[in-house]
Amino acid sequence: MTAKQLLKTLQFSSPRIIYIINYQNKLKALRCPFEVRVIKPVKEFTIGQELTVDRIWNTEKLDTVFEINGEFYQYHYFDFIL
Repeated sequence: MTAKQLLKTLQFSSPRIIYIINYQNKLKALRCPFEVRVIKPVKEFTIGQELTVDRIWNTEKLDTVFEINGEFYQYHYFDFIL
């Protein structure tokens, strides 16, 4: 992906909002801060622990990363609490 393509992709991105499809197949906007539950152990977090996401980031490879307590974690360690 070129820098121009990346910029075009990220122009609609926001560090404070993420859109998800909920269990009723409806589009829902989650605004930071929002709650997540740990589904895979990562660093000091244990499965089932509930945490607050402060911001949402995208890496250069377009991976979604959550900022939690000033640290960065890939999204796949967590499940949204709706």
